[in-house]
Amino acid sequence: MSVLVLALAVGAACCLGFGFVLQQNAAQHAPLSDFLSPRLLLDLIRVPRWLAGIGLMVAGMVLGALALGHGEVSQVEPLLATNLFFAMALSRWQTKQSLGRQGWAGLTLLAGGVTAFMVAGQPQGGNEVAGPLRHWLIIGLVVGIAMLLTVAAQRSRLSAGPTLLALAAGMLYGLQDALTRVTGERLSAGGWSQALTGWQPYAVVALGVSGLILVQSAFETAPLRMSLPALTAAQPLAGIACGVGFLGDRVRTDVAALTWEAIGLAAIVGGIVLLGMHPAMPSGTAPEERTKDLQSH
Repeated sequence: MSVLVLALAVGAACCLGFGFVLQQNAAQHAPLSDFLSPRLLLDLIRVPRWLAGIGLMVAGMVLGALALGHGEVSQVEPLLATNLFFAMALSRWQTKQSLGRQGWAGLTLLAGGVTAFMVAGQPQGGNEVAGPLRHWLIIGLVVGIAMLLTVAAQRSRLSAGPTLLALAAGMLYGLQDALTRVTGERLSAGGWSQALTGWQPYAVVALGVSGLILVQSAFETAPLRMSLPALTAAQPLAGIACGVGFLGDRVRTDVAALTWEAIGLAAIVGGIVLLGMHPAMPSGTAPEERTKDLQSH
């Protein structure tokens, strides 16, 4: 992996992490009647802090797209998962909480997991792009799982709902990253005319808007620690699955490599969970009247 891809991916993670914290700061005060509705975005667009968070998120997505243009999905996605480092840093500054054992353990697991997966798997691009059947099967599977998670979240808004919504958004964002790479390849091969005549760029926009509504609904109904870890864990897993599944990315598949890849991915998820549950992450607990309002809808 080149230094350029590393710098772009880490820069993207920084922007995303800071942006998510600012978005949650604003979204927790949004009307709960807008849960899972596009009206939520219309309400939040009038909040300067949310706009700043969206600006950082867009910057992160642009840097991520550039990283995907120079590297493989399976290389970039684990690095994007480090956005929780930066979210943790901003949250720690806001709450004045020290890292402690839990924070350092989470950081170590996340960093070690990314390193283990990259070193063991040695992800790289390949020429064997999947055929249409597997292509659409994987896309349908990712979107289908996201829809099922969203339906389940509507039935459990006050308990597991925010986590389920974040998981669904992470699935969509992982797929979005894969299609962003396809769009970039079409752009490089034939210019804007070839890129815009394909369905992928429009799917990227649709996935982005859908994911944004899911994320903001999760942010407005629960503390950041209930949503951001799930989002951060689901996105790289879905992105890697799409990269290997239909984009032709290759990782080492001998027993030792697969073992360390699995350990690395498990460490990434474990580190994300530990950091997400850290006291430094803003609680954002909704006032009692907001909880009653949510129950009534």
